[in-house]
Amino acid sequence: MSRRGSGLLRFLQTLCLLSCCTADMCSWSGSGLVREPLSGPVQQVRLRCSAGSVRWLFPRLALRLLLKPNVASSRPAALCIKATRASRGAAVYVERGGELQLLMEDGERPEQVHCISTDGAQGAAVFLQANPQSDIRRRAVGFRYELLQEKSTASRAACRPCNDSELLQAICTSDFVVRGSIRNVSHHPERQTSVIEVEEAQVYRQRSGVFEREPVISGQWHGHIHTPLQCHVKAGPGQFLFTGAEHFGEAWLSCAPRFKDFVELYHSAREAQHIPCDFPLH
Repeated sequence: MSRRGSGLLRFLQTLCLLSCCTADMCSWSGSGLVREPLSGPVQQVRLRCSAGSVRWLFPRLALRLLLKPNVASSRPAALCIKATRASRGAAVYVERGGELQLLMEDGERPEQVHCISTDGAQGAAVFLQANPQSDIRRRAVGFRYELLQEKSTASRAACRPCNDSELLQAICTSDFVVRGSIRNVSHHPERQTSVIEVEEAQVYRQRSGVFEREPVISGQWHGHIHTPLQCHVKAGPGQFLFTGAEHFGEAWLSCAPRFKDFVELYHSAREAQHIPCDFPLH
């Protein structure tokens, strides 16, 4: 793949010109049938945002996307892409280390999240190569993207348990921090994900409304947390402290120690004055 990807990258870079179609935008929608006069075989788009969407109608030849955050000091550590359900007509590659790496094949599982580390300060360069065998009149490529910062817990190896330092940092920087019990774990091979259903939850922090209150009678919080299927997550008794990142309106697990184990760790770290932030244990 590396030799083929490297050759494809050099070919596309040779065809690309310096012009771009849009600037300082989060999202882009365009057609492979309508091209800039000087764009050449590779249409180019520049987006300056940490999250947005792309929709390429009638995909033809190739499209190059340069994605950068709109804050100059930001250093994205990873790029995540989630294709729309009806996305068809092109494969998606990401440039890393001077080569193109395949991120998403044409017609791959709908709504599956794909993530890959980036070159940091350079943002992310994404190539969409249209499938010449498909009928472009019935095709449209669409996906949402997110550029994750270096502090994001999503850049950690998804299935590796957190060590003490990572756990103490996770309670300070995660998009959500929730204490609760596991009601059920469901597995979805078509999306390559497992979903943890959390009940009797106490929400310490969440970036959006991933966790919601149960009916007024109970008043407790309830929600779902995603993990890669390969992690083989199983239900267990007791209370856990769930932390992680939110991507495309979904919660993704980072660290999940048993709450009693976290309490012991937190007390020890506080006595040693090694806690990065205060945390309410009640």
